[in-house]
Amino acid sequence: MTRKERYQKVIEYFKENMPVAETELNYTNPYELIVATILSAQCTDKRVNIITPAFFDKYPTLEALAVAQQEAVFEVIKSCSYPNNKAKNLVGMAKGVMERFSGQIPKDLNDLQTLPGVGRKTANVVASVAFNTAAIAVDTHVFRVAKRIGLSYNAKTPLETEKQLMQFIPKELWAIAHHWFILHGRYICIARKPKCAECGLRDLCKYYNSKTKREPEK
Repeated sequence: MTRKERYQKVIEYFKENMPVAETELNYTNPYELIVATILSAQCTDKRVNIITPAFFDKYPTLEALAVAQQEAVFEVIKSCSYPNNKAKNLVGMAKGVMERFSGQIPKDLNDLQTLPGVGRKTANVVASVAFNTAAIAVDTHVFRVAKRIGLSYNAKTPLETEKQLMQFIPKELWAIAHHWFILHGRYICIARKPKCAECGLRDLCKYYNSKTKREPEK
């Protein structure tokens, strides 16, 4: 099976079995999404969704967050991972948006990445989900799934994986493909003990084939 054929079969599988795939973070606008995405770094969406209602009650707008005290933000988000850094970044992000982008979350990927706490993955999520920009955000789930299935070839970084996925996946599918791989990695292709017996992609999967010592691909 060629790499192109593998991509085609994986895309066909997800189109049929996961026609609707969306973020599991709760949000109602770009401000809430960027906050939730910053909080989600090395933290589960479930935990973030527990934290954000109280957060947005206290800081309902960028304006409110921009003038918040870091210590007060910490108290609201302290149950998530790395709350000190995230509290600092959240306040810094809000200040940056107010001071440099007229209080509007920027749509441009490069502009987004100038904000504290917003790396390439977070920028891609916000641009894709909030503004319908064609982008593939590569988090730990996407990186793992792409590598195991055999979609990424010798990719050592999320950026390398992102470039390879963008090369072989049609641009109009970039946004949903991001969610396909995240959800597959979160519930089936989990890190420690992937549920290969439940996976509809196992016959295409390099990891599964190597583990079961099936016939190597040509």
